[in-house]
Amino acid sequence: MNARRVRDIDYQLLPGADRKTTDIVIERNGIIVVRPPLNYSPEQVDAIVESKRLWIYRNLAEWRDLNATSVIREWVNGETFLYLGRSYRLSLVNQQTESLKLKEGRFCLNRKIIDGGGADAAKKAFEAYYVEKGLQRISERVNYYAPKTGVQASSVKVRDMGFRWASCSVSGALNFHWKCMMAPAKIIDYIIVHELCHMHCRNHSEAFWNEVDKVMPDYQERKEWLRKNGAGLTL
Repeated sequence: MNARRVRDIDYQLLPGADRKTTDIVIERNGIIVVRPPLNYSPEQVDAIVESKRLWIYRNLAEWRDLNATSVIREWVNGETFLYLGRSYRLSLVNQQTESLKLKEGRFCLNRKIIDGGGADAAKKAFEAYYVEKGLQRISERVNYYAPKTGVQASSVKVRDMGFRWASCSVSGALNFHWKCMMAPAKIIDYIIVHELCHMHCRNHSEAFWNEVDKVMPDYQERKEWLRKNGAGLTL
């Protein structure tokens, strides 16, 4: 990526793609990322960013408002943690061989995790849980939706994706953030369909959204939920 600045707007310029329009996206970390059509000069892209100034300002302000509501959780009894869209209270337990498990409506965390490694170790235990459960669930849902989208994934992985929910490589390798498992099931399904449809269209053009709509007619509602609530899906 190439860092550029147009007056007071900093953005990351991606390599050109086979597309007709310029894609401007504000990532989950607030960074503006721009992908232009092939053969556009940086100066041409600067002009487009300048023309979209008001749209960028408005969406950045909205991003700041949404992220101001981010939740900071503590690793104490009674704190709540999300799993498949539901909140579960935390219980620190002594007699448990597993680091973490969901039992009788509570997340039971082995107290030795906190005593030995503090918050970092507790967070890693939750991440490992989300990765394990996520790989099983997401793989099943990918297998369910792949025939409906007319594509086939070459692999499915669940890991830390930074500020991205998921990605799809040219070879059909799908990667999903473990934080997806904090969202409701229908939102996870939306993320899956979104990535599968990128095997048809690598951009967010009208053709891409048409592919999503074929499989998930209410995708806009799910997309809006993720936009509004995504900041709260964190540890």
